[in-house]
Amino acid sequence: MLQKEKEIGLQAVGMAMAMAGTIQKELTSGDTLTKTDRSPVTIADFAVQALICKILSSHFPGMPIVGEEDSLALRRSENWGLFAKIIHYLKKSDAPLREKEICDCIDLGGAEPNATFWTLDPIDGTKGFLRGEQFAIALALVQGGLVRLGILGCPNLPPASGGTLFWAIQGQGSWRISAMTGSAEPIRASVKTDPRLMKFVESYESSHSDKDTQLEISRRLLISSPPEQMDSQVKYGIVASGQADIYLRIPNPATPDYREKIWDHAAGSLIVEEAGGWVSDIDGKKLDFSAGKTLSHNRGILASNGRVHSRVLEIISEITAEK
Repeated sequence: MLQKEKEIGLQAVGMAMAMAGTIQKELTSGDTLTKTDRSPVTIADFAVQALICKILSSHFPGMPIVGEEDSLALRRSENWGLFAKIIHYLKKSDAPLREKEICDCIDLGGAEPNATFWTLDPIDGTKGFLRGEQFAIALALVQGGLVRLGILGCPNLPPASGGTLFWAIQGQGSWRISAMTGSAEPIRASVKTDPRLMKFVESYESSHSDKDTQLEISRRLLISSPPEQMDSQVKYGIVASGQADIYLRIPNPATPDYREKIWDHAAGSLIVEEAGGWVSDIDGKKLDFSAGKTLSHNRGILASNGRVHSRVLEIISEITAEK
């Protein structure tokens, strides 16, 4: 079940990983635009979305793709220089696109969610990408409001050169593939039960979460090491593979009504769950991918190895009651 979707998805994300890694190494300060929400978007975001949407639409015509980017800015004459660079990298890819179809392929990601759809974040963790650090290419298939297939391409995640691909199908476990060797191995979340020995990861950007509260949770768990800060859904990958034990994202007090985008969590959440971990919001509710482009029925994110999940939720409730 979903074998064709898995194989085509892995092929698309694998191609995109190689291209994005090259772009990251060669990126200049002029290769970035600022969106209306003040977040950055790079030529890699556009190139990856074009490439993956092209491949998916070729094999699954008519299936909606809910992506993060659109081509509006690229169609403006003042951004021709950026568009020319995107053309350059796509021509070098294993699935080259014709110049005239690039913007249209990007805009294939502008669909609305329905009963069955792909959701794509072409460069998850753009600021990490810009710093030359961690980022992910995140692709998921959602059916009936449930994530059925999740793929994460993490080009800078060691130990292998070229990075790591994670994937999971609902009910079939989670796997890790070395981009260098192509060999696949099953992964499992850690079995640690003593919080003092656990590793806590959180977003690098301070605006993404309530870091003071997250630090207090870490202290109450008696975790000896400070939270490690990291961009993108790479955090889900390392929790799923036992390299970390807790990933927490409590809404920033400055933006208490913010709700997460589905493409920021769909792939990673399934990979953790299929590896034996738990994923919920900070109220203990399962993530609901049936409500459109945002997780509007959820607040924040908690992913763990499962052994400490209930205790973290209890501490969150304690801290909330104290405020």
